[in-house]
Amino acid sequence: MQEIWHTGIVTKLVDETHNTRRFWIRIPEMERFDFKPGQFVTLDLPIHEKKNKRWRSYSIASHPDGSNEFELVIVLLEGGAGSTYLFNEIKVGSELQLRGPLGVFVLPALLEKELFFICTGTGIAPFRAMAHYIRLHNIPHPNIHLIFGCRYEKDLLYAAEMQQLMAELPGFHYIPTLSREDNWTGKKGYVHSIYEEILQAEKRPAHFFLCGWKAMIDEARQRIVAMGYDRHDIHLELYG
Repeated sequence: MQEIWHTGIVTKLVDETHNTRRFWIRIPEMERFDFKPGQFVTLDLPIHEKKNKRWRSYSIASHPDGSNEFELVIVLLEGGAGSTYLFNEIKVGSELQLRGPLGVFVLPALLEKELFFICTGTGIAPFRAMAHYIRLHNIPHPNIHLIFGCRYEKDLLYAAEMQQLMAELPGFHYIPTLSREDNWTGKKGYVHSIYEEILQAEKRPAHFFLCGWKAMIDEARQRIVAMGYDRHDIHLELYG
């Protein structure tokens, strides 16, 4: 299969937290950039001679809106060649080589089972896209639980927006949980205790979407299967 690369232009940059930045990218050669919520793009960055060592993939954080522009949210990783380049070298007006949309981490055709969106860090990106898409298109859906794990309150991405979405999207539950924050009145600890607690009383049909660091995803898979769910109920997108 031939790889089709496009030139994207960075149109806007916003620092979302102390170590994450939002990148808006427009593809001038396309009238509209069509993708399914949950898909990703791959960037080809000038950081290595070998092309496979130049590639960095990021979930699209925005929902498809019929335009040729989309958003990525990227964390600055210590010692990470890709994110260091993006944070230090990319300005409004910079060009980025990219391909996509790619990936099969997308919503089922019919939303009949409860949805558990379980994420850490920038793993919230595809779930933000999915939740807004469901709201905008009035897609019939059961309960949606967005369980978002971070260390500190300052690490929470799109917090005000997710609170607003709870008011606008029936059955949408935004549950941030912090593992190292002392002055926090919300949920504390890791993501796993939250979905286990929700399903403890009654094991309901559910789809589990996991996005984030490998350690979280590995543990979640084991725990969800241990609760009696089929591995086909689990969908995942690995970061890092």
